[in-house]
This record gives sequence, C-alpha cells and structure tokens, in this order.
Amino acid sequence: MATQLAEAGAQQGSRPKSGWWALVFLALAQFMVVLDGTIVNLALPRLQIDLGISDSTRSWVVTAYALAFGAFLLLGGRIADFWGRKRTFIVAAVGFAVASLIGGIAQQPWELIGARALQGVFAALLAPAALALLTVAFPGGKDRGTAFAIFGSITGVGAAVGVLLGGFLTEYVTWRWCFFVNAPFAMIALVGVWSLVSESKARGTTKYDWPGVVLAALGLGSLVYGFTNAEHGWDTPEAWGFIAAGAVLMAFFVLVETKVKHPLLPLRVATERNRGAAFLASFLSGAVLIGGILFINFYIQIVLGFAPFLAGLASLPMTVALIITAGLVAKNLPKLGAKIPTAAGPVFMAVAMLWLTQVSSEGNYLVNMLPALLLMGVGLGMVFVPMQNLALFGVDRDDSGVASALVNASQQIGGSLGIALFSTIAAAATAGGVSLAALSAGYAEAFLWAAGVAILIAPVALSLINIDRKTFTGTDGEAPVVHLG
Repeated sequence: MATQLAEAGAQQGSRPKSGWWALVFLALAQFMVVLDGTIVNLALPRLQIDLGISDSTRSWVVTAYALAFGAFLLLGGRIADFWGRKRTFIVAAVGFAVASLIGGIAQQPWELIGARALQGVFAALLAPAALALLTVAFPGGKDRGTAFAIFGSITGVGAAVGVLLGGFLTEYVTWRWCFFVNAPFAMIALVGVWSLVSESKARGTTKYDWPGVVLAALGLGSLVYGFTNAEHGWDTPEAWGFIAAGAVLMAFFVLVETKVKHPLLPLRVATERNRGAAFLASFLSGAVLIGGILFINFYIQIVLGFAPFLAGLASLPMTVALIITAGLVAKNLPKLGAKIPTAAGPVFMAVAMLWLTQVSSEGNYLVNMLPALLLMGVGLGMVFVPMQNLALFGVDRDDSGVASALVNASQQIGGSLGIALFSTIAAAATAGGVSLAALSAGYAEAFLWAAGVAILIAPVALSLINIDRKTFTGTDGEAPVVHLG
C-alpha cells in the first residue's frame, strides 16, 4: 500500500510525497481501530473457556469496545479540534497500545471487558483525529478523492482482516495476541504521524459541552444495555426500561445541543442532507457489518466446525471482493458520483444476508456461505468509498474533528446496537435450544433482520444525496468550497 500511495502522489503532482506517506500512517491507525472491532470474534470461544466467561456475558467482549467507542467519539472529535489533532492522535495511540496490553494479560472477565472499554475510549480519540488530519492534509481536488477512497476502503478491509488475523493468532499463538498485536501498529502510526504531519486545531473559543457529553454517553449506553437485556424478554424492565430511558436521554441531548453556545454536536454538521445520508448509511452498515459478521463467525465455527484460522480464511473472499470493489468504485467515482454506489451497495448486502437465511445444521460452506460473503464484500465496497467523503463534504474546517467523529460514531453505535438486537433475535428464535439445528435457526433469523436493516440504506441514499458529481469529487481540480449549514 505504501508504494501505491507514493506512486499516486507522484502522478497527482499536487501534493508532496510526504503527504501520501502521512496517509499511510493515518490509514494504519484507522485500520487498527476498525480491526479491533472484529479481531476478537474468532477468539471468543477460546477466551470464554480460559477466563470462564458466561454465554450471557460473552457478547460484552465485543460490545464494550463498540459502545465506549461510539459513546465518546463526539467528545473525542471535539478534543481533537480544540486540543490539537496531532497531539490528540499521539496521546490516543499510546493509550490504545497500553489498553491493548492490559487486555492481553487479563486474568478475569471484568479485566478483559474493562480493557476493551478502555480501548474504545482511546479509539474515540484516535479515529476522529486521524480523519480530521486527513481532511486538513487533502482539502480538495483529485488528490482528496484518491486519499479518501483509500481511507474509506480501510473501514471494510480492517473489519474483514480482523477476522482472519484473529483466527490465525487464536489457533497458532494465543488469543492474547489479538490484543498484543496492537502495540506495534500503534507505535508505527505514532512515529509516522509525529514525523510527517503538522499540527492543526480549531480557531476561536474552545469550550466543552459537558452536559452534552453526559447525556450522549448515558443515552447511548442505556439503549445498548436495553437491547442486550431484551434477550431475556422484551417485556422486562431491564429491556424496555433502559431502551425508553435511552430514547429520552437522547431527546434531551438534541434539545441541549440546540441551546448551548458551544455544542458537542453542532446540529449544522449532522442536518445537512448529504452528510446526514452518510451518517445514516454508516449507522446502518455498522449494524450489518459488525453484528452480521459476528453471527457468520459463530456459524462457521460452531455449526460447520471450522478451526479458528480456517474460519478466518473462510471469510477472506469477502475481504478480496471488498478491496476489488472499493478500487473500482474509487476509480469511477468522478463518473458515478455518490448516490449510485451508496444506493446500489445495500442491495448486494441485503441479498447476501437473505442468502444466509438458508443456513442449517447440515449446511455447506461453498453453498451456504461463499456466495453471500462475495456479495457482502461487493456491497460494502460500494458503500464505504463514497461514505467517508460525503461525511466531510462542505464541513467547516473547525468542525472537521466532530464531523469525522460522527461518521465513526454512527458506525460503532450501529454495530453495538446491531450486536445487541441480533443477539436477542437469535436467542429468541432458538427458544433455549442448544442443538446445532436450534443455533442455525437462530442465526438464520438474525440474518433475516440484518437484510432488512441493510436495504434501508438504499432509500436513504436515493432521497437525501443530491450533490452533483463534479462538486463531490472535485473533478474541476479545485477543493469544494461550499460550507453548508
């Protein structure tokens, strides 16, 4: 990838080579953050046995990361804007490495889940700082389109590679290396950004919206916790009570953001229709990607009986399809614009999930899984490339941190809610059964709901995206100068 980026810089000519090398390290940080959303998926059965984690607690090893990440991303974006994006990136990279080492040496379930939450907190600083630095480094023109296409494809590739790497480390080394592996990634990214990237920060008054921080964190936490508890019944206070409380808290959050002078989330960032489409697409695709991949891995390992590394290899076709599709979409984005791929990709994703509803205890990988994985990779590649660019189109430079945080937050919140919702649906469908047939029936029901979530992205794209191709891709060679909202 480094060589390709350097060549791209030479061909484009409008950025120094150091800018493209900086993209390598920023993309590496994004890769690491997304990787950690899925790298423990294939390790769950092993670490569950080693640490004595119950089935009801198992999903929190994944959810704790996604929830903390999503809940604190908006604050992380504002800290990056106000404190300095480079400084925030460096501190976050060190913190992420330390949290990963703590997870790797954990001896108790609470230590592991706590380390995962701490990883999520530092990821909430790291991800928006990286994307904001990329926005400043590539403010517009053709170079921006190339840089964002590469950065956007990392989102899907990192999630898919996480499964493969997690399977390899779990089977041939130890599941603990699913955490230790982050330390060298973080340090390489830190050194590269330290050397190549200039500091940038927002201008003017920099005050934090602490009521907004508290309401957002409590509201999102309540929603995820409520959906998770719905596994024991939707009519229990632990389910509907927390879901209702979360909805009320988020409503208060929106109200507060309209009143305070320095909001955590300036509504102008989220309410512009093209950016709003990107945030909604990110939320829904996160639910399908993070929640759906979890059940794909469960089926491959538990029902089909694949060993962890073989299960990781089994998911590789999705990664390959995603990379190829992302490259083709990026190359043709000036002709396609944002609407066409963002609307067409969800159709492939939904068909993939519908194909998976045919899984059974007598299933076959080549018949039940491979076609769906290829379709899923194609769909994700079509959505992720324009999504990152749309999320930051026309945003004021001082808001680039919070805008980049929101696109990441949307995906992680969607992922944590997707895991909670699909887990509840799968558990209800099994009706307490533990046979392979019962588990397959539960997974099939979860895939059906995931298909319904995926297809919702298409009307969002068709109804909200109205930016013309020339302005979106900067094909006139100039940066888009529109400041919306």
